Amino acid sequence: MKCKVCEREAENEYCELHEKAHRNILREYGVWKKASDVSWKQYLIEVAKNPHTGVWAKEVAESLISETK
Repeated sequence: MKCKVCEREAENEYCELHEKAHRNILREYGVWKKASDVSWKQYLIEVAKNPHTGVWAKEVAESLISETK
């Protein structure tokens, strides 16, 4: 199986690096949701445009945004 984001080998939807970023995005959404009642899509947009977000997380967020259109 190939990673949805980068085409590297993956056991599930993502390669090891993108899977770690995906888990972090999912985990942190709960924190954001409590603090601001932000929607999933708006959260992903904020993650993707944040200059402090890492490359792997930005790529995952952008991929998830494109899936929610």
